[in-house]
Amino acid sequence: MAELDREQILRDNRRICIQMEQWANASLAHRGLTATQAQILMFILSRSGQGTSLTAIHREFGGSMAALSSMVKRLKEKGYVRVEQCAGDDRRKLLFATEKAKEVEEFLCHTTRQIRQRLYSCFSQEELSTLDRLQKKMLSNLSLLIQQP
Repeated sequence: MAELDREQILRDNRRICIQMEQWANASLAHRGLTATQAQILMFILSRSGQGTSLTAIHREFGGSMAALSSMVKRLKEKGYVRVEQCAGDDRRKLLFATEKAKEVEEFLCHTTRQIRQRLYSCFSQEELSTLDRLQKKMLSNLSLLIQQP
């Protein structure tokens, strides 16, 4: 069996992410949203009853708090998110989906479902399970690397 080119595997993973984001950006552009904004908005929508925090978004998606804060600010400016002070803790703010966000929720769900269907259509259930397991192993390895000084 020939040795696999690990650098090519990394490049392919990067290209997959970039192409998925490009396709999603194009699909969402007429709503004034990017793929990343849509993911964050769907997360906020899923917690619209109790609200959510920037910290919770950070735990779910990673990335820098500054970048996430900027993203939430843009969603607020576009009318998709409202911010409220947390009762009993003036420093903490909760994020809620607005009516405008709820109006696009079905569209967002449909678009992300389309992306998943197109991306995974050539995979068997067994292959998807293997891919999921391997990705989790990679993420675990990466989290160990990040924790090292």
